[in-house]
Amino acid sequence: MKKKLLFVCVENSNRSQMSQAFAKMLGGNTVEAYSAGSRPSGSINQKAIAAMKELGYDLTSHYSKSLDEVKQFAPFDIVITLGCGDSCPWMPAKQFIDWNIPDPKEMNDSDFKKVRDFIKDKIVTLLNSL
Repeated sequence: MKKKLLFVCVENSNRSQMSQAFAKMLGGNTVEAYSAGSRPSGSINQKAIAAMKELGYDLTSHYSKSLDEVKQFAPFDIVITLGCGDSCPWMPAKQFIDWNIPDPKEMNDSDFKKVRDFIKDKIVTLLNSL
């Protein structure tokens, strides 16, 4: 049985998109991964696209979306929030996890990649726990 995961951040342009990508890359057929933003920016950050392209994942196939757009896939097994504070609304899920991951939007490339790699490590740990 596939686990349904939802990754939520504010803009759905960096952290939640990379989390969804890693879950798809590393989880394969064991998970269904979704992402959304509490206040979606409407676009994916070019730095996120470049950072994931280095690892062989094409983020240009994703788009920035709202929680309303992913509600149809609920209930989720796990909703993972990525440091969106009070702005994360409730979604039907069996489990909630908060990863307080800094928003890398304004970071230089080197620090952005550190956040990307930190997210990858968190995804590996999460998938191993399923």
